[in-house]
Amino acid sequence: MKRKFFTAIPAAVIVLAAAIAGIVFSINRAGFTGGVVPEELQTVEVREYEGKNLSSVNDFRENSIKGPQYVDIATYELEVNGLVEKPLTFNYEEVLEGYKHYEKVVRLDCVEGWSANILWEGMLVRDILNDAGVLPETKTVIFHAYDGYTTSFPVDYIMNNDIIMAYKMNEITMPAERGYPFQLVAESKWGYKWIKWITRIELSDNEHYRGYWESRGYSNDADLDEGFFEFMP
Repeated sequence: MKRKFFTAIPAAVIVLAAAIAGIVFSINRAGFTGGVVPEELQTVEVREYEGKNLSSVNDFRENSIKGPQYVDIATYELEVNGLVEKPLTFNYEEVLEGYKHYEKVVRLDCVEGWSANILWEGMLVRDILNDAGVLPETKTVIFHAYDGYTTSFPVDYIMNNDIIMAYKMNEITMPAERGYPFQLVAESKWGYKWIKWITRIELSDNEHYRGYWESRGYSNDADLDEGFFEFMP
């Protein structure tokens, strides 16, 4: 009897030890042992989406008016004002968390002769403007950038199309060089309308407003099926 008793004890110990080992292994995998936080791996850029080949975020040429802008996201604010019922101010997280996200593949065409086909993700500009309340006399939506760059669109273009203010490209957070925190995806427009580093959206009744390049002879319409340069008397 004693022989059987002492034989049963090691078996129980083995079972108990195995159970404890399993628990410890699970805890280690979850990253809770010793206060160690799992290291977050870098997100990988996708290069294909629904059978479409995508360009890389590195395929863009640097042609901004003052070089890449490095916005301090801790103090960043997006303002929506002008001809609105309720001026709005958001920080970065409030924009991301406050609006539904959309994604689509859109090609950017630059007047310099190059293009990039990118999967963009962001919020619809009209959703933000609807929250601000667009006043009836509004004719133009003016976008302002961190570096002083501006461009504009007829209000109908923004409100009647799915125009995204993007924060991701190819499923990675937009690099500073590409326009972080937000770049406008101005579909069917030449690249100079795709304003980067957006800090303010202004609603105006000035139908003749001309932005940085538009005031230097570039088309205010900037439609891809038309020339991008126009004669100015």
